[in-house]
Formats: sequence, C-alpha cells, structure tokens
Amino acid sequence: MKPLTEQEIRASFVNCTKGEAKRLNVPRGLTDLPWEDLDFLGWRDPQAPERAYLVAEVDGRLAGVALRLSTGGVGQARRSMCSLCVTTHSGGVSLMVAPRAGKAGQQGNSVGAYMCSDLACSLYVRGKRDAGPGARLHESITLEEKIERTLANLATFVAKVTA
Repeated sequence: MKPLTEQEIRASFVNCTKGEAKRLNVPRGLTDLPWEDLDFLGWRDPQAPERAYLVAEVDGRLAGVALRLSTGGVGQARRSMCSLCVTTHSGGVSLMVAPRAGKAGQQGNSVGAYMCSDLACSLYVRGKRDAGPGARLHESITLEEKIERTLANLATFVAKVTA
C-alpha cells in the first residue's frame, strides 16, 4: 500500500459524514507504519475502543469504512477465524459492523464480518505478527495468493458496504 496522509484518510470514508470523518482519530505516526507490508490501513480508536476504521484501495480508489465492534463479542476461550485473512485467534477476532453507505446506512442498514480485532491482517498473512500456535493453517498456496485472497475478501466487504 502506498503511504497515506491524514487528509487522504479523512477524505476516503464512504459510510460516515464529512463531519464524522473530520472528528475521527487518525492513527499517530503515519510515517512510521510498515506501508510496504500493508494491504490496507486498519486501526482501533484508542479513545473509543468500540470503534475501528479501515482504509483500502478498491478498484483504484481509496475507500474508508467506519466500523463498530459488536458488544457481544467472541469469547476469549473460543477459537475464531478472520473472514479477511483466514487467521484463527483465541479471542482475537471480533464481529465488526459497518453502516452501509448512503441512504441504506441512514435507514440503519449495516454489514458485518468477523475480523482480526487489531485489524493487522496484512501482518498476520506475511508472518510479521504472530497470533499464537495454530493461528495460520497450513496451506499449499503461495504468499502472493494469500495476499490476493485477503484483498479479494476485503473488496467484497467494502462492496457490501457501498452497495
């Protein structure tokens, strides 16, 4: 992923108002992020732990999605799999819900998916972050194919938000 500026991040959001995008907490230290290892930028809001955000390039355009973590959550002892990167975690996967873009979102419609709670899918796929024993299933596909699968799953989720 190419490095993003705060302005690009704020302008990319598709499912919140410009005012909400202006007020959200952008991650600090953008210049220090491992951009070459990121397929998308994902972060949790340190001041509002139930909020998360992701920004991805989909079809040549940036798409930012505001997310809320489900209050029910997945139990700590239960192993769950991220629907984006196919990493399994014990307690490290959360149901994240995004209001749909436009009129559908204004009417309360939303889309949800189970995702890595820290949104570090890119780093798990590349083996740069460890989710613990058994987190990455043995697969016969290449790293590039795993990255492509993660990007395809992400594009599908973003398409559901913007549909």
